[in-house]
Amino acid sequence: MTIFRKSIRILGKIILWFFIITIGLTIIYRFLPVPLTPLMAIRWMEQVFDKEKEVRFKKDWVSIDKISRHMPQAVVAAEDQKFLDHFGFDREAMEKAWEGNKKGKRIKGASTITQQTAKNVFLWPGRNLIRKGLEAYFTVLMEVLWSKERIMEVYLNVIEMGEGIYGIEAAAQTYYKKPAAKLSRQEAAMIAAVLPNPRRWSPARPTPYIYGRQSWILRQMNNINPVGFGI
Repeated sequence: MTIFRKSIRILGKIILWFFIITIGLTIIYRFLPVPLTPLMAIRWMEQVFDKEKEVRFKKDWVSIDKISRHMPQAVVAAEDQKFLDHFGFDREAMEKAWEGNKKGKRIKGASTITQQTAKNVFLWPGRNLIRKGLEAYFTVLMEVLWSKERIMEVYLNVIEMGEGIYGIEAAAQTYYKKPAAKLSRQEAAMIAAVLPNPRRWSPARPTPYIYGRQSWILRQMNNINPVGFGI
């Protein structure tokens, strides 16, 4: 019984510290830039140990008022058109994805921008149930503790946008030789078009498929109000 009680006490302390650390970190990132993410560290290690890869790390944090108003429009149009309305989860998209996955016997994502931000900032790549559970937990924390504008700001600053390229400022400088504030509507849509697989596709070398995605995103952007992002 003593061993059992000690185990319960230890488990209770672990759970308590988990909540203290994760909630504390989420509050800190509400105000301060995210310096590094697990994915950035993983990608850097991959580059270091792969002789065929160039070791490259480009990241430059910018506030949302220094990002072109077209960029939030483009990523919402491409990734999560209900971003301003949901509480971190798009139930309709999740149900559709689940039905489709049952037919293909493979679980595909229906991630919102909040979920993608949670995954990028706090977690590692993967599809197991533990990681998905933690993703849901951090998604709720962010929706409670951050504004939608802050979620968008962090998302645009940490997301992978190419091999060793993280955030919209680094992407704008790399692909268009200009700051993120100066991105045009077409350029923003092109960057958003490659986000599903930025290591395979590049705004600098768009394929016919990417041009097609860009055109679709540009049409969808007509329905996205930039005022909703506080820009």
